[in-house]
Amino acid sequence: QVQLVESGGGLVQPGGSLRLSCAASGKISDTRTMGWYRQAPGKQRELVATIIGGGLTNYADSVKGRFTISQRNAENTVYLQMNSLKPEDTAVYYCNAIMRAVGTGFVQYWGQGTQVTVSS
Repeated sequence: QVQLVESGGGLVQPGGSLRLSCAASGKISDTRTMGWYRQAPGKQRELVATIIGGGLTNYADSVKGRFTISQRNAENTVYLQMNSLKPEDTAVYYCNAIMRAVGTGFVQYWGQGTQVTVSS
C-alpha cells in the first residue's frame, strides 16, 4: 500500500510563510494527482491545491497568488509553499494523492494531517 507523511506545519504570525512537505512511500507504480486539502474547526474539508504529473496546477480562489504547489516526481513528494499567511488559513492540512500501487488500481490516499496556525 501507499503511505503519505506530511511535515512542516506549525505556528506562524500573520504575513509569514510556511512550507509543507508530503512524501509518499510504498510500491507506487503510477501517480495521477497529488495535492493538499485543509479542514478548519467546525468546517468541511476543502481543496487547497492540486498538481497533476505534467505540472498542471489548480488552486482554491482563497489561496491563489499566495500558495504554490510543486512536485518532485522522482521522489513522489509534493510541497506547498504558503506565503502571506492569514488567520483564516488556520487549519489542519492534509496531503492527498491518487496513486496506483503495484498490483492495484488507482486509490485515493490521505496523510495524517499537519496543523497550521496563523496567529499573532
